[in-house]
Amino acid sequence: MTHTLTKSRQICEPLACSIFEPTVKPAPDRVSASMENVTRRASIATTLRAAGCVFADDEAQLLIDAAHHPEELNRMVEQRRNGLPLEHIVGWADFCGTRMAVEPGVFVPRRRTEFLVRQAAMIAKPGAVVVDLCCGSGALGAALHDLLGSCELHAADIDPVAVQCARRNVEPRGGKVHQGDLYSALPRKLRGKVDVLLANAPYVPTRSIPMMPPEARLHEPQVALDGGADGLAVQRRIALGAAQWLAPGGSLLMETSVQQAPESARILDGAGLSATVASDEGLDATVVVGSRSRPGQTISF
Repeated sequence: MTHTLTKSRQICEPLACSIFEPTVKPAPDRVSASMENVTRRASIATTLRAAGCVFADDEAQLLIDAAHHPEELNRMVEQRRNGLPLEHIVGWADFCGTRMAVEPGVFVPRRRTEFLVRQAAMIAKPGAVVVDLCCGSGALGAALHDLLGSCELHAADIDPVAVQCARRNVEPRGGKVHQGDLYSALPRKLRGKVDVLLANAPYVPTRSIPMMPPEARLHEPQVALDGGADGLAVQRRIALGAAQWLAPGGSLLMETSVQQAPESARILDGAGLSATVASDEGLDATVVVGSRSRPGQTISF
């Protein structure tokens, strides 16, 4: 699984001397501390690399930055070596350029899902009513809010652990998080008024769960991964209720796989929505968009 935290970093150190002040030298304790940090980072990176971490150097620095004392750092390195997702250890994920809170037991937002948010930002207008369904950490809705500048944001999830985490990302932006099964969690007043419905619902077929990386399979909630026999069971339920909750001209955006996209589009078409598919090969991201027609609008299939 590609980590949303791992980004190349450049460390800019002050010049050791100046042509204007040739006698100025770095303080010995500063040099010593810098060398100690380099040595410590290299040692941690070696440990992580041996455990199979692809971005070991970046991860080592992130763990060093997050730890408050040596004992905590040792514990965090051991957790990572044993396969705990880096985001669960440091407590955040880099999503759409913002640090989003992520807690243990909560689905980690993937970088590919940034494509869904960008597609939604192309559709939505500032002040739109946005619902992040199956919200997990609430990162999708929070990121869309930031891109729009403002919106009426609601998020919902069936998992109480996810709801608790989502509140950390959604409520500071003026949004509300609701607990429950899909639409049953939402306030009735939103029926027929949602402009953008985001749904990164689980779409992994049940039989494929054992083949997922241990980080996801062992440390993320099954309910956030398992999409049923063909992976589209939750998508079908979302599609069936979408037309009742979307405002005229509103859109439902669901992440799916490139292989599942044709069937995902058929599901939306069958629910009375006009479906299109968008993809980003670089991110390995595929999104199906279903739009509710406006009164008097004719849709050709």
